[in-house]
Amino acid sequence: MKLQLTLYEKKNYVLNDRKDLIILSKIKEVEDSKLDSKDKEVVKLIKTQLKKDWRSPFIVYLNKLIRLIRRHEK
Repeated sequence: MKLQLTLYEKKNYVLNDRKDLIILSKIKEVEDSKLDSKDKEVVKLIKTQLKKDWRSPFIVYLNKLIRLIRRHEK
């Protein structure tokens, strides 16, 4: 597998395992496709799992969901 990594990817992602590279490769492939907003959000969330600090994006995502839930409860 030959994958061109950007400086950002090298610096911010944990890519120690071959599976990490496979995931990133597939993410890049689907990012170039026309996705609906839900699919884009899922891909973005999956991509956060490659980050060294993968917990912070989850907290942000969960906070967003909580705000949506609270709005709908009103």
